[in-house]
Amino acid sequence: MILPAGLDSDLLRAFVYVAEEQSFTRAGQRVGRTQAAISMQIQKLETLLGKTLLRRGRGEGIELTAHGAYLLDRAREMLVLNDNIWTTFQTPDVSGLVRIGTPDDYALQFLPNALRRFAESHPAVEVEVVCMPSVELVARMKAGRLDLALVSEGHEPRHWPAEPLIRGPLVWITSRRFSPHRLDPLPLALAEHDCAWRRATERALEKSGRRYRIAYTSSSAIGTMVPVVAGLAVTCAIASALPEGVRVLAPHEEDLPELPEFSVLMMKGKNPPQPATDRLAEHITEAVRLEGQKSGWRS
Repeated sequence: MILPAGLDSDLLRAFVYVAEEQSFTRAGQRVGRTQAAISMQIQKLETLLGKTLLRRGRGEGIELTAHGAYLLDRAREMLVLNDNIWTTFQTPDVSGLVRIGTPDDYALQFLPNALRRFAESHPAVEVEVVCMPSVELVARMKAGRLDLALVSEGHEPRHWPAEPLIRGPLVWITSRRFSPHRLDPLPLALAEHDCAWRRATERALEKSGRRYRIAYTSSSAIGTMVPVVAGLAVTCAIASALPEGVRVLAPHEEDLPELPEFSVLMMKGKNPPQPATDRLAEHITEAVRLEGQKSGWRS
């Protein structure tokens, strides 16, 4: 399929990015253009098609019109095919395996868009995704069993480069239907003892004098969220990508202390396959920073 005459792929790409990001500014960041330039591209596309595609929603959001919703899926399909044709002829054949490790909550939040974009330019590369706590990922990295890893600050080894991607505060998470945050002692669902988030949470509670008990432990973020959804405990997490049935507690609500800030770090293996690993790292870095901005985290 070739794009019909007049449907410039750059215009379609700008439209898709605005729809995905719900922001002209963030869409511009993905292609290295200003908000004004992206806005002009959308206006040009709407003029070309003779239809309004986007309108301002509540607050800062962007809403698709009926014509915009019709175009979105088709524009994505056209861009994928357009990009595949281009990369087939322009990109050297690269194959092999890239192994990436990440905690499960980071995987759901940061990897989908990064993996999709990487696959478009490197369709022959196999990607192995390993979901484990940060401490176990670091051990795998040291053993040469990972090429890339996303880990939480506090687990990075000495004398091993770890690039900070985003930084922001942990928040308290409780149930939407129940009120375990009002119990005394405070029931907690946290990771195992070697987790930096757990250590920071316990220190904050002890410093504030708030009584607590560890009611549930799990090696995965999903495991710690289950008792929170059930209304049996409170946990801490980053503010975005939260499951249904939970909510963020405001600072000092129910006499809970403010939690410290943490960074999401990227580590690279000593001898990862090149250039595929570096390219995947670039996609992940971009995705992490864009998602972090939505939650108010800093790059």
